[in-house]
Amino acid sequence: MMRKGPTNLITDVAGILVGNAEDHRLKSGVTAVLCDPPAAAAVQVLGGAPGTRETDLLAPHNTVQTVDAIVLSGGSAFGLDAASGAQAALREMGRGFPVGPHRIPIVPAAILFDLMNGGEKDWGQFSPYRELGYDAARAAAGAFTTGSAGAGTGALTATFKGGLGSASTVLANGITVGALVAVNALGSATIGDTRHFWAAPFELDGEFGGLGMPSPWPRDAARPRLKFREPAAANTTIAVVATDAALSKAEAKRLAIAAHDGFSRALWPSHTPLDGDLVFALATGTSGTTLLLEDFIYLGAAAAATMARAIARGVHDAAAAAGDIKPAWSALAG
Repeated sequence: MMRKGPTNLITDVAGILVGNAEDHRLKSGVTAVLCDPPAAAAVQVLGGAPGTRETDLLAPHNTVQTVDAIVLSGGSAFGLDAASGAQAALREMGRGFPVGPHRIPIVPAAILFDLMNGGEKDWGQFSPYRELGYDAARAAAGAFTTGSAGAGTGALTATFKGGLGSASTVLANGITVGALVAVNALGSATIGDTRHFWAAPFELDGEFGGLGMPSPWPRDAARPRLKFREPAAANTTIAVVATDAALSKAEAKRLAIAAHDGFSRALWPSHTPLDGDLVFALATGTSGTTLLLEDFIYLGAAAAATMARAIARGVHDAAAAAGDIKPAWSALAG
């Protein structure tokens, strides 16, 4: 049996805090995931157009074993500046990998493309993402806003506004897994022309509307719906999956791979050449529990289901705003 965590957020995983910063005129923002204590981490990229920072160090054979934070940002390549802002905030907190008298905060990051979403992008010489990254890290807490917030502020899908989604699951053995995702997919989180979510089989307690599967089933449900007539470089869903189990970097890599199944369950299509779809995995080890192989199989399944739920919640929670070029799912209720 699986059940939601107390807040149904990734921060139900002990040792994880999340902060958002956004500019609604810009229609973009940043989400920072802080690990206290530092967490074992890995990444799996399955989309064809990723934008990342510091992902090579996450390979199991490389030296650094833990990270201080993960940053998700809008802004395409400009948004990679957000990690520098978060790093500055962490340095002020005295956090980071010790090298002699210095501490270097380890902050891998990923970006999504939200430049063509109706927001004002004429920011002058330097982009605002470094400052947004700093503010997001400083805002990190156990509670945070989903929907049109942080990295999901200006996100879009083929059919509705995207957004920042999160969910958590407590397994029968007491291990918690949580997911956080900025949903900006080339494809759709909903089935055909309906408001029903592809992730419906995994929904818990009506967390994204409780509509279930459509009946009758739309005859054109299998037809891919794509965002914009010219969808190149206008996409990417970026995510974090976290657990309080004690995992090695190699095991965290397997967890990131498993969580990608949630993309496939919640988005149609996903992992396209024009998405930069990726999942960071974090293992805080705060439960003190190591897993047998059978337990790890259940953890991977929970990670996929939790990610699918988080994706649906990101679209479900998005709010309508002036200048939108896609409708909010919530605006079409009833």
